[in-house]
Amino acid sequence: MNPLSFQFLSTVRLGMKSLMLHKLRSALTMLGIIFGVCSVIAMLAIGEGASYAAQEEIKKLGSDNIILRSLKPAEDAKLAGLGRGGTIDYGLTYQDGARIQSTIPGVRRVLPVRIIRENVLFGPNSVPCQVLGTLPFYPEIVGLDVVRGRFLTETDERNMDNVCVLTVGLAQRLFPYQDPLDHSVKVDSFYYRVVGLVREQNLPEHRTQQGVMEGEPLDNNVYVPLSVSRTRFGEVLIRRSAGGFEAEKVELHQLTVQMNDTAAVETADPQIKTLLGRFHSRNDYEIVVPLQLLRQAEQTKRIFNVVLGSIAAISLLVGGIGIMNIMLATVTERTREIGVRRALGAKRRDITLQFLVETVVLSVGGGLIGVALGVITPIVVSQLTDMKTIVTLWSVLLAFGISGAVGIVFGLYPAKAAAQLDPIEALRHE
Repeated sequence: MNPLSFQFLSTVRLGMKSLMLHKLRSALTMLGIIFGVCSVIAMLAIGEGASYAAQEEIKKLGSDNIILRSLKPAEDAKLAGLGRGGTIDYGLTYQDGARIQSTIPGVRRVLPVRIIRENVLFGPNSVPCQVLGTLPFYPEIVGLDVVRGRFLTETDERNMDNVCVLTVGLAQRLFPYQDPLDHSVKVDSFYYRVVGLVREQNLPEHRTQQGVMEGEPLDNNVYVPLSVSRTRFGEVLIRRSAGGFEAEKVELHQLTVQMNDTAAVETADPQIKTLLGRFHSRNDYEIVVPLQLLRQAEQTKRIFNVVLGSIAAISLLVGGIGIMNIMLATVTERTREIGVRRALGAKRRDITLQFLVETVVLSVGGGLIGVALGVITPIVVSQLTDMKTIVTLWSVLLAFGISGAVGIVFGLYPAKAAAQLDPIEALRHE
């Protein structure tokens, strides 16, 4: 064996032997590194999982879509709350959709949606639902899985057929024992034949009056042809109460504009705002651009990771300071040993290497244990809270790399201090 290699291995064995002589002290010294590495990996995994879930929900809205929603103006909302009657006219119109389709470059399709809140009945079963009047290509733009039967067709729209499609959850509540495709349901005073069952892929319809995006799962939709919705329910919706009634005239509750690609979204967004601004004197609509929301979510994720990583890195810093403190105390405690080694011919680099090996073993050993705990902790969190967590390779490598660096950086000064001791003075030390 090479003499240098033999000398290095001897120094490593000596360092390990010194650590094993003080097992409790070594274990306590490692705790700072263990918890530091564990917290870095676990916190980044939780942050990554939360960010991933938010981004996936936004992606489902369609990165090449622009969503317009009718919004009741604040002044009309105040009047409606007084219950004085009258008709409030606001929101998006069929004409808005036609203008966007014909004048905005890069538009592939415009999907109109009307939303009526009613009760759907089958026999004795009555369930509150949302009746969505829309066009046959709704599943392609918004995201629906046809589980059984079919979705609406062009023939249904053209002939104004009384057919409907139910979400799976609603069908299970209405038809606990029967096959929905063999029956009809009643909405308001009309019967609709069930032709299909669908499962939601997308976020639910969000309450436009709040102006915020909610993540509450909603599985109580009834889909009917847009022409049927317009004819059966009309454009004036009346809500009665003990103090009077409230009437709202809304042609369309939502328009989803599908662009040819994401590049067209960037240019179409301001153009649509300008176009609608010409024909809407009041702020009675809102525009949601999922692509912009996605980018904001990605930016938030980066900031979130930096903040979480910085907080967790403080634990590693504290662990490193703990290692330095213990090693400095060890140098004082082993001054005579250092003098003996120097008197027997050990060089300064041998003393430096011995103490450096001890600190690196503490930090790397603590880092390995911390990595194991850091990987297990997010799994436990996911099992207990149903929160999605994602352990990334880069976070493991980062945490372990920092733990090794901490051993070198914080161990170098005590090692140098030990090597600089005068051999004669060290031998005199009691």
